[in-house]
Amino acid sequence: MFVHRVRSSFVRRSIARISFPLLLLAAAAVAALISISACRNASSLETHAARTPSISTSSKWNDSQRDGIPDCIGLRSFNDRENFRRWFTGIAELQFYHQSDAWKPEQRDCAGLVRFALREALREHNRLWFRKMGAAYEPFAPDVHAYTLERNPLGEKLFRTKSGAFTESDLTNGAFNEFADARTLKDFNSRFVSRDSREAEPGDLLFFYQPWTQKFPYHVMIFLGKAYQADDNAADASAVGAAAANDWVIYHTGASVADSGTIKKVRLNVLDEHPDKRWRPVLNNRNFLGFYRLKILQ
Repeated sequence: MFVHRVRSSFVRRSIARISFPLLLLAAAAVAALISISACRNASSLETHAARTPSISTSSKWNDSQRDGIPDCIGLRSFNDRENFRRWFTGIAELQFYHQSDAWKPEQRDCAGLVRFALREALREHNRLWFRKMGAAYEPFAPDVHAYTLERNPLGEKLFRTKSGAFTESDLTNGAFNEFADARTLKDFNSRFVSRDSREAEPGDLLFFYQPWTQKFPYHVMIFLGKAYQADDNAADASAVGAAAANDWVIYHTGASVADSGTIKKVRLNVLDEHPDKRWRPVLNNRNFLGFYRLKILQ
């Protein structure tokens, strides 16, 4: 009996000596697994953060130029600006050949062409977009990288409608809208560049003002620079060197009760000799306000 008790006590002590290190090893293994899991989670979070950088609320809505347009809407990189210009001018120009069904008939006037081309230039250009726009369309350039219309902080309300620097209250007080007429485009969404065509860049806007002769005194055209397509349909395509010219302009003549208007594609050197002097984009024409650049390009 005594021997049995001694043996039992010895066995228990032996088991205790063996179990304690095993427990320590098991605890260490669990801690290591937790640590590895935590590291993996942290690494995943860091990778996600690197891929999708966040913008703090305060910096997101800065207006460093105090021009009413928040910095997050500006196209800051050279590539984004160039790609936007190519999409903007290409879409506008193709309306001369075939007006897209995506451009609503009630929106078809001079400012409507600018709004339509600008909005479509910022969209994601995927298969659905090309199907919507029609068979004549093909990629003009890579998409704008900074944002698309679908990922735009302002949504569809791209156009500023009043003066003043941007404040966050402008998001809800009507300072931005889906609609902008020619005057609104000039006053709040673009900036004067020059009245000299040599300083114009593709995608710049030409504004005219004729207060005594028209119901709508402001008129806007789009400077294309070098045309995407030059053929016999253009107003002066037969001119020598038209295909290589870099002074093309496109515009909608405007709608009226009796006339829905039409798209014109001409060269500046033709407009310079327009029979109605009010429409000549030259320095000595006081009705010509000059070339303007969209604020998102500055």
